Amino acid sequence: MTRRVVILGAAGRDFHNFNVFFRDNDEYEVVAFTATQIPGIEGRRYPPELAGRLYPEGIPIEPEEKLEEIIREKGVEIAVFSYSDVSHQHVMERAARAQAAGADFWLLGPESTMLTSAKPVVAVCAVRTGCGKSQTTRRVAEILKGMGKRVVIIRHPMPYGDLVAQRVQRFASLEDLDRYRCTIEEREEYEPHIARGNVVFAGVDYAEILRAAEAEADVILWDGGNNDFPFVKPDLLIVVADPLRAGHELTYWPGSVNIRMADVVVINKVDSASLDELNRLRESIFRVNPGAQVIEAASPITVEEPEVIRGKKVLAIEDGPTVTHGEMPFGAAAVAARKLGAELVDPRPYAKGSLAETFAAWPHLGPVLPAMGYGTEQIRDLAATIAEIPCEAIAIGTPIDLRRLMELPVPATRVRYELQEIGHPTLEDVLVGFAREA
Repeated sequence: MTRRVVILGAAGRDFHNFNVFFRDNDEYEVVAFTATQIPGIEGRRYPPELAGRLYPEGIPIEPEEKLEEIIREKGVEIAVFSYSDVSHQHVMERAARAQAAGADFWLLGPESTMLTSAKPVVAVCAVRTGCGKSQTTRRVAEILKGMGKRVVIIRHPMPYGDLVAQRVQRFASLEDLDRYRCTIEEREEYEPHIARGNVVFAGVDYAEILRAAEAEADVILWDGGNNDFPFVKPDLLIVVADPLRAGHELTYWPGSVNIRMADVVVINKVDSASLDELNRLRESIFRVNPGAQVIEAASPITVEEPEVIRGKKVLAIEDGPTVTHGEMPFGAAAVAARKLGAELVDPRPYAKGSLAETFAAWPHLGPVLPAMGYGTEQIRDLAATIAEIPCEAIAIGTPIDLRRLMELPVPATRVRYELQEIGHPTLEDVLVGFAREA
């Protein structure tokens, strides 16, 4: 008999799990997705063009708050948890809610959901959002390209717009970002790669995306999102860990899977962490994955025009995911501003619309402004908030230059960070052997 399913998600892993496990599978009927984490993704439908022959009307996407109602009213037998960067406590609370309402609770693992590539695959993942996997991915791409490999990057999904139009996306120029109407979050991930001449694929249907990427690549480089495990089976899995959140590698889902599967663990931010934090993380890695190669690294911060913010009253604008569900109270912009003797202006009293909701939802935030931009309305709220803040200058700690998207009311400068390995082994040491076999 067909078993009825609800998939708990956040517009990414949930769609992939459906595509590779449930689509066109007569043993199951997916009656709904639920949505959380990302504003405004509920109330839509997973479209019939993507849902397959069993779903001619598509599949509704409901808010996660309605989980029990959906299970009871639709006779759901299985609830499938399918999003990332949440505590084990968070996962098991959803398990308790689902089971109390009458459904089994599933976690689909890597072997059930990873696609197989015809090309060699390096994957870069992390144990939490904000560990430094973006700069690690850029470093890996640089090394492989230096070895003469054609590298094509596949990025973890961020399909917040028209899902049919986003089925398979290819980014090779800044104009592509405009053509696909990318959000700030999407731009933050794609633009730094494009600036380095890297081609990026992303979207919704990763089987099709993988085939398109393989046509251009010698090596596929998976650029992970949040702390999820890869959608494509890697030949080499590099996982970035953060000593400033030592312990999270064992208590957050599914980063706790990544740390155990890793071939290589990059301990980033060694220049910022205490010796106790570093030792705690080293011991944790050795306990759960003693065979992993460990690389230690820093992400030194540089300011393009330090005189713009030195000694000023400064607004620090940070990467949104890092300081929201990544649970970091501040980021690179705040660190750079303080080092230059600036006084941080607290943006919270001036937050408009959805930005006020963001601060309410994430009370751990310090006096920094998350660059939230999951849609046009949020970008407007961000611009309106910035316009009200009484600052003399702005430190832009996002991976993109916000000045391309909006006019800022005061002088601004960008804060950048790239990965810098310390000692041996290095990423190049690891990748030389991989490239020789690839």
